[in-house]
Amino acid sequence: MGPFLSDDQSHGAYGTTFKQLDTITSEAELHALDRALVVISVDPEIGEPIPGDGSGPRLRQYIDDIERVRLVYWVTALKTWVVVAFIEV
Repeated sequence: MGPFLSDDQSHGAYGTTFKQLDTITSEAELHALDRALVVISVDPEIGEPIPGDGSGPRLRQYIDDIERVRLVYWVTALKTWVVVAFIEV
């Protein structure tokens, strides 16, 4: 179990993300997603914080209007991992 999510919650987050990945079929969408993932991996603080009650992970949202990609993610406490919870392309 991680510091923010129970095992059930983390499996739900990963399961949702994998389902969203399965719906991406075009090369253009994959390319757009890849570019967005590179952006947040280089600068995890680039996304806007999403207000919350503090009981869960500190979610951030990155939107690229040109590539038409939206990612909701959080950064681990040591800032060594970026966990993507939601993808919209």
